[in-house]
Amino acid sequence: MTTVTEQLVKHIDEAYAMEQNVLRMLDRMIETSEDPAMKQHLQQHKHETEQQAVRLKTRLEAHDASPSMVKEATGIVGALMKGVLDMARGEKAGRNARDGFATEHMEIASYELLERVARRAGDEETAQVARVNRLEEEAMAEKIAQSWDKAAELSLREAGVEGTAPATSS
Repeated sequence: MTTVTEQLVKHIDEAYAMEQNVLRMLDRMIETSEDPAMKQHLQQHKHETEQQAVRLKTRLEAHDASPSMVKEATGIVGALMKGVLDMARGEKAGRNARDGFATEHMEIASYELLERVARRAGDEETAQVARVNRLEEEAMAEKIAQSWDKAAELSLREAGVEGTAPATSS
């Protein structure tokens, strides 16, 4: 039987591994993004993600733990495979937006859970880290949500679709 603290450390470690994978994904998205505004958002979010990882690593160290290299290695392989596919596929703008939006929501869910486990473990510092990280993820998800029309337009253009009219908001 495990303790709530052991479970907390497991959740922090998983969040840390997740952010390491997201950093690699962001590198690929930055590399393939042709939209200057979205590229700037991605670069800013990469900096935030680096800070999120530092905060999580600090919380692991506070519990006398270190990041799991097995989880990180598994994530590296996955991110590299996705990177190869990303470079080969068309419609990068739309797919980057879709993948980024889905990833942000996975991170939001992870931080929601981490915050609650941290509270049950009596670790308010980790709960605060989870809240701060979640707010940054929510802000990035909102930036992506505001760019759907542009992502669709660029995606169609990348696919060679001519003469598409910009969508009107309803």
